[in-house]
Amino acid sequence: MNSRDPGPGPGPGPDHGAATYASDDAADVGLLSPGPARSPVEAATGDRAFLQALLDAEVALVHALGAPGDVRGEIAAAARADRFDPRALAGRARAAGNPVVPLVADLTAAVGAEAADWVHRGATSQDIMDTALMLVARRARPLLLADLDAAGAALARLAAAHRSTPMPGRTLTQHAVPTTFGLKAAGWRHLLLDARDRLASLSLPAQAGGAAGTLAASGGGPELLAAYAARTGLDEPLLPWHVLRTPVAELGTALALAGGALGKLAADVLVLSRTEIGEVTEGSGGGSSAMPHKANPVRATLIAAASRRLPQHAAVLLSSLAAEDERPAGAWHAEWQTVREALRLAGGAARDAAELTAGLCVHEHVMRAHLGLTDGLIVSERLVTALSPALGRAEARRVLTGAARDAAAGGLPLADVLTRLPVVRDALGPERVRDLLDPAAYVGAAPGLTDRALERAARTTRTARTARARARAREEG
Repeated sequence: MNSRDPGPGPGPGPDHGAATYASDDAADVGLLSPGPARSPVEAATGDRAFLQALLDAEVALVHALGAPGDVRGEIAAAARADRFDPRALAGRARAAGNPVVPLVADLTAAVGAEAADWVHRGATSQDIMDTALMLVARRARPLLLADLDAAGAALARLAAAHRSTPMPGRTLTQHAVPTTFGLKAAGWRHLLLDARDRLASLSLPAQAGGAAGTLAASGGGPELLAAYAARTGLDEPLLPWHVLRTPVAELGTALALAGGALGKLAADVLVLSRTEIGEVTEGSGGGSSAMPHKANPVRATLIAAASRRLPQHAAVLLSSLAAEDERPAGAWHAEWQTVREALRLAGGAARDAAELTAGLCVHEHVMRAHLGLTDGLIVSERLVTALSPALGRAEARRVLTGAARDAAAGGLPLADVLTRLPVVRDALGPERVRDLLDPAAYVGAAPGLTDRALERAARTTRTARTARARARAREEG
């Protein structure tokens, strides 16, 4: 609806429970979601921040429409979030289905007659809600990226320091062949940079279209889209996107990708920090309410929780792509809290990843000890390659498979079993067999692959360059 008309008043019935619970009792302060709690992104996505984004969208519209200078100043002075009550607006929003309607009524009442005539001119509620949603995302994004960058830098240091540190590679939960911790850390960083670059490159456009996306009530043409985007600092849309929800869907998937990338890091840390493995530990593990001896991998746990929730938020946002008509009922309404929760979950996970990677303790001696747990079986693949010239690959594999089974069944070192076999003694000799069974000497190209991965840097995106150019233009203007 065109919200110049503030719409119907509050609903006729009482707010059940209002007499029992004060407004603070209903506030969500993060008690059940400690991951995002006190993160930079949490503060940037709170009700007060969102309210200011709604007001900023209204002020930018007045500028884009070319209102007189004194009108722009009066409306800007009134459009401060601390002058409005988010809780009261939330209650009144039930009548129209969104908070823009009561906010426009209050902002209009806060200014004089001439300025009031410019408030929300030509706009519809979704213009302001969508623009505010993008403003909140734009303001939260650099905070999230800063923590991702910090985690990426810490992972780069770990990868460089441990480029040649051998450890067991594991596939399907079992020892496979040796790898290096440096390559594992480089892989974590590579995933993180994929997600970071995707998020940084997103287009976050302003929204202006009026009641049905035609700009009819604004009295302007397509150039209003550029003027409005410039005033908000958001990207310019090609068209009003009331039912073209790619920007929101892409934001949701980018945040879910970030959660998945960080979730991989967390999943590995949780496995490697098990008591019976202990190859890494968090620098400052959390305690237990019952067991004094425990130092739980809390940072990894919180990241893992966020990574499981983020895909569901992305699914909600993707479902809103199927939006009927020129403005849908329910689809874009479902996005507001979903986007906020996704930003918070990703922001909290990024903050926890920065802390986790900065303090992660790597226990090289434990990794080295674990390489010997199978008494040489972890490098049986290497023996196949060494025996193939003399026996042929198929026969070499048959011999090594039998030897590995005999070693495992008898609890014997693989070297002892192999050196008793005449075909192996004749082809390699005992000393050569023992050299080939050194796990630390069979990490392949892992150090070089680590170096290759560390050459990758986070991309400076077109979006980032555009944002900086707009910021400079606003400062100069």
